[in-house]
Amino acid sequence: MSDIADYYDLSRIRPEVQAVLRRVNELGREKFAPRAKGIDDDASFPVENYRDLAEEGFLGLCIPEEFGGWGFSMFEYAMVGAEIGKYCGATALTFNMHNSSMAWSRFMFEMPNLTPEEKAEFAPLRERQFRRAIAEKALFSQPISEGGQNWTSKPNQTQCRKVDGGWVINGFKKFASLAGYCDYYTIVCTEVFEGQEPRHEDTMLFVVHKDNPGLSVKGEWDPLGMRGTNSRDLILKDVFVAHDDLLMPRGIFGKTLPNFPHMMATLSPTYMGVAQGAFDFMVDYLKGKIPGQPPIDRRMYATKRVAVGKMYARLANMRALWWQAFSEAKGFPTKGEVLRMYAAQYNVMEGAAEMTSMAIRTCGGQSMLKTLPLERMYRDSRCGALMLPFTSEIMEDYLSVLALYDMDEIDDAPGDEGGARNSLWRGDHATGRAVR
Repeated sequence: MSDIADYYDLSRIRPEVQAVLRRVNELGREKFAPRAKGIDDDASFPVENYRDLAEEGFLGLCIPEEFGGWGFSMFEYAMVGAEIGKYCGATALTFNMHNSSMAWSRFMFEMPNLTPEEKAEFAPLRERQFRRAIAEKALFSQPISEGGQNWTSKPNQTQCRKVDGGWVINGFKKFASLAGYCDYYTIVCTEVFEGQEPRHEDTMLFVVHKDNPGLSVKGEWDPLGMRGTNSRDLILKDVFVAHDDLLMPRGIFGKTLPNFPHMMATLSPTYMGVAQGAFDFMVDYLKGKIPGQPPIDRRMYATKRVAVGKMYARLANMRALWWQAFSEAKGFPTKGEVLRMYAAQYNVMEGAAEMTSMAIRTCGGQSMLKTLPLERMYRDSRCGALMLPFTSEIMEDYLSVLALYDMDEIDDAPGDEGGARNSLWRGDHATGRAVR
């Protein structure tokens, strides 16, 4: 299995981050990889992996040090997620759901366009969630998707209404990863008012405990890949929440997220890791170094060597762009930084599927057996390009629009009649056009 020195410039990574990345690889080799087949076979949640991550302190990865966390940047978090993805894609993908809730509270609070009054209201809310993750080792989910519509184009169907003492939430979430296994759900919903159509500007985020009355998990989970995410349906019926249950105050989400677009690219580390894991397996397979398999050296075949060379070139290309994009992750990026991020997202999601497919073809028919991990990696890799808000098709559109139109022309660029570009970064015009 590869080491971080094989593909990263270690002079650009803090020593303490290097130590964490290497610890992830130890956990991956010793625990995550051996458990991955059973998790995939049973479509069971990786409970033991999370127990290990919690014991090691990983639930505080993006939490500021002042609250007992590690204070990792978005760049550093992405590298950790990718290392986990080498061994178990489902663990890496669900790990992102937890860390996204922590990252939103961390990085949105630090955005320079918040007023002192907004920060004063935000501060106790985020501290409450940070304390839960550190003291309780609480696990957070972040379900956003809703069935039947592109959630980047319309206000959330899940809605909240103001009542005495708080709000009442009604609605549902599709593909709610960690459903039934997390401690808290970060619910994105639309606040609605009598006599007014639902609006993006009224997006609200609440943290709902798993045992809150009116919250239930429904349906089966038997997908093609990422089977351990347990992404079932989450139903909310008259769920009461108070002001202290807000993840952030009113208006903060719409004011910050459009100006920190890298925040919505955090699914890509998982697939970067899956691509690396597939390459690593293929190399060991051709060397005859797979435990439990005959020690057959297959490196003498020129066709296989050529395929390995092509795959290395593709993988290095993907990682270089992806690493550059996350190293630039921050609020209020430049147009060039956003274009690189979109291109990195596209290349990783498409490239992971290409890499696993090429690895199977290079290794040969035996690598398709479920007793070996490559078949699982192939299925897991198919899921990335489908995930909103940055699907491959949306990335192609966004890249072309930003390349062909000046910033003051974007709002009038053709092709947005259905409102699918609500997650498109718009520079100085971003506020008010939030992804929900």
